Amino acid sequence: MATETTTVQSGFTFLKVASALQSLSLLFQAASAGLLLSASYGEVLHSVGARVMYGASMLYLLAAILAWRPGGGSPRPILYATGFLALASAQVGLGIAHVPSWHVPLGVLMFGLSVLALVPGDRVRRREG
Repeated sequence: MATETTTVQSGFTFLKVASALQSLSLLFQAASAGLLLSASYGEVLHSVGARVMYGASMLYLLAAILAWRPGGGSPRPILYATGFLALASAQVGLGIAHVPSWHVPLGVLMFGLSVLALVPGDRVRRREG
């Protein structure tokens, strides 16, 4: 019985770093949202964090494109990054419009999806046959 093993690239790639930065920026947004309710400087931190989060989402899309095109990787991360940038755009719009009933749950969803994007990471695929 022959077993073919392929290893997905390991180490810290630009895509993983961009995804981690996106997750950290969303975690910061959650913390600064709490400060919005309790501190005078919370609004400034949350506003700056929103810009960083949006930039991190654009960086994630750029990293996904760069990982796919020259590296010959899967185009699937581009779809994830594009969807995430669309969610980030909606999140910014809802925040500016002061619609917390949608802004807060969408923020939680975005953080969960961002962390899930980190999980698959390195893995070995086996095909027996």
